[in-house]
Amino acid sequence: MDFTIPDNWQSLGDEAREFAQTSLASDVVERDRRGAKDPGDWQGLWKKMADYGLFGLVLPQDLGGSGYSFAQAAHILEEIGYGLEDSGLLLGLNAQIWPMQMPILEFGNPAQKETLKRMAKGELICAHAITESVSGSDAMSLATTAREVEGGFVLNGHKTYIGMSTVCDVALVFATHDPKLGAWGISAFLVDMTSNGITRGHQAQKMGTRTLPIGDLVFEECFVPQSALLGRKGAGSAIFNRSLEWERRFIYSSHVGAMRRQLDQSVSFAKEREVFGEPIGNYQSISNRLADMKTRYETSRLLLRKAAWEADQGIRDAGGAAMTKLHISEAYLASSMDAVRTFGGKGYMQSDGIERALRDAVGGVIYGGTSDIQRQIIAKHLK
Repeated sequence: MDFTIPDNWQSLGDEAREFAQTSLASDVVERDRRGAKDPGDWQGLWKKMADYGLFGLVLPQDLGGSGYSFAQAAHILEEIGYGLEDSGLLLGLNAQIWPMQMPILEFGNPAQKETLKRMAKGELICAHAITESVSGSDAMSLATTAREVEGGFVLNGHKTYIGMSTVCDVALVFATHDPKLGAWGISAFLVDMTSNGITRGHQAQKMGTRTLPIGDLVFEECFVPQSALLGRKGAGSAIFNRSLEWERRFIYSSHVGAMRRQLDQSVSFAKEREVFGEPIGNYQSISNRLADMKTRYETSRLLLRKAAWEADQGIRDAGGAAMTKLHISEAYLASSMDAVRTFGGKGYMQSDGIERALRDAVGGVIYGGTSDIQRQIIAKHLK
């Protein structure tokens, strides 16, 4: 592995960071307080990201993308994370790319892959609909059913905690057509959200990433045509696991950039803030905290680069993806707490975004599989 960042990559990253700082960073505090109730809060920013090409980073050029390597894309997303303090918008961006686009690219038929062109333009907003009230960590214990009928399937079930559910145009829905078959009885469907029999739940309020809409999707006798089936019948478990592998590898790319921004902010504050006649950074308790933040950032970046290198080499590594997700999400949470402690009372206030990053970071140890689940996956791969 070569850790040198080529000049052209560096330029792409620098431009992306500047774009995020100048075009996406406005009014984060107020939008966080409003909690994405008004689509106007984020739709304009979504369009800017699409026009810049962020939704098509890893898509082939013939499908409307830039055709970047995974390493290039991870670098660009890290810089976007440094420049943009809106973790909700960052989560929405990464969620469109990794658990949605990649499964369609890998398992979709030609017609389904054509939808990626509209996704790259930001014209189609997608939702990843797996979670149910009784099947969180045990994702394959689905109650949503897919009854096969002439010409397609009829979906019935209730999905919850679904990002972009209130506004999505299409959803990747996982349902079981035969519970007795377990994982082998699950299929995946690309569902047009204009279909009859779909009810969107109200916008839910949450602790962090408040600028990202989230809610429920209810399917009641919802007919979807055979053409909506992603991959073959019964391949839903494999598609889901693959989508999670992509998500766990890369959805925290922007968190790495956010950690670097937190570190820079904390170091700068520790140099300026004086207590008992000298900068607080001169005190070992503070300097040790900054050293931990630096170490977490560097180790997170190394894991991200390794994940990107493996993806570019075509290497499958579910255990490695789990380690990447576990480490970066836990490191971001720990560093966010350290930033609040370093800033003290100023960090506790909402005006500077230090406390907001902490609230946002909590979600990272839950969505995409909790840290407890990631440890189980890692342990399984040790046997």
